[in-house]
Amino acid sequence: MSTSSKWTLHGDGRRVTPGAVVAPHERLSWPRTIGIGMQHVVAMFGATLLVPTLTGFPVNTTLLFSGLGTIIFLVLTRDKVPSYLGSSFAFIAPLTASQAYGVGAQLGGVVVTGIALILVGFLVQAAGRRIIDAVMPPVVTGAIVALIGFNLAPTAVQNFEAQPAIAGVTLATILLFTVATRGMAARLSILVGVIVGWVAAALTGGLSQDALETIADAPWLGLPPIHTPQFHLSAILVTLPVLVVLIAENVGHVKAVGEMTKENLDGYQGRALIGDGVATTLAGSFGGSGTTTYAENIGVMAATKVYSTAAYWVAALFAIALAFVPKFGAVIFTIPVGVLGGACLVLYGLIGMLGVRIWQDNRVDFTHPANLAAAAVALIVGIGNLSLTIGSVQLEGIALGSVGVIVVYPLMRAAYTTFGEGSYDGFGR
Repeated sequence: MSTSSKWTLHGDGRRVTPGAVVAPHERLSWPRTIGIGMQHVVAMFGATLLVPTLTGFPVNTTLLFSGLGTIIFLVLTRDKVPSYLGSSFAFIAPLTASQAYGVGAQLGGVVVTGIALILVGFLVQAAGRRIIDAVMPPVVTGAIVALIGFNLAPTAVQNFEAQPAIAGVTLATILLFTVATRGMAARLSILVGVIVGWVAAALTGGLSQDALETIADAPWLGLPPIHTPQFHLSAILVTLPVLVVLIAENVGHVKAVGEMTKENLDGYQGRALIGDGVATTLAGSFGGSGTTTYAENIGVMAATKVYSTAAYWVAALFAIALAFVPKFGAVIFTIPVGVLGGACLVLYGLIGMLGVRIWQDNRVDFTHPANLAAAAVALIVGIGNLSLTIGSVQLEGIALGSVGVIVVYPLMRAAYTTFGEGSYDGFGR
């Protein structure tokens, strides 16, 4: 970790000055900073581990590269943008959809998406955020995010039906903790639901003897498993639309932190995208899931008023250390399919509804025929998983819907402006 001189001590280092916040370049005393860093680990833990659990990726490897990715992000943003880079939920659907191609091909899609995000970061750093608004207005962004989430609804239902009792317990626990608890308990509702579902399965015979023996045989210390990416065009095209989600999450994170700290961080937007792109590329190169800036950790910052990047260095180093405990990963892989079904029923729906929220936040006007038609077709292509084979390349629901709305929407907008009833404001409203 960097020396203590890198951060200015806030006040006496023991408390946050009333009415103030601990800025990214400040810190509290090291014991308090370590404590807050541990809170960040707890906040990111459930979501970060759930992604490899659902996609079949190595849990310990994903945890390792989430920590390394966070350090890369902090270095590239010059410790100005506090963030933990955890596993992105947006990768769940395309990685599940491309499982037939093998883990190497799945990783190839993650790597290419990461490289694309790096290129976008350089463009944003040079031209500003306006280039994102021009290519992906809110109506397009919302449609892509929504279809990514809704595409795997049949998979969630299938897993739920395989063990309906255990899935029902998991789902009920998640919903209960989401609406009936506050603070960290509510933020960890999915993790709590998975734990309760796992325990319910163990008590009712839902765990096999082989699974329990796997946990017992796993060593306490060891190296995270490493996998090599392979590049399969169909798998890449299914995964690449996640780029839209990563851009939206990064842009939103930088804006949110800037507003909370009262600092203008717009100049670091490109660096944030590059940092996440490098982290995602590195993770995909060795077997980890793609990363993104974590809203869960914004909640910790908002609650503590501590935005110090020093706490994120603590969180990253602890995650790296935990990645070298194979027994931990073995426990994760014993989670029954019914538990995954109950959790996915919520997760996939939440991703889909995030797209709807993008439309709401940007006041997209669905009385306009171009907005309505473009979004409607994209959603049905994604939900129905429409597949087309062009030569040797197969385009499935996520890729086909995303590419289609990006290409077709501006054509519809131009046609309406030329032949229709009025002009457009250019932002998909």
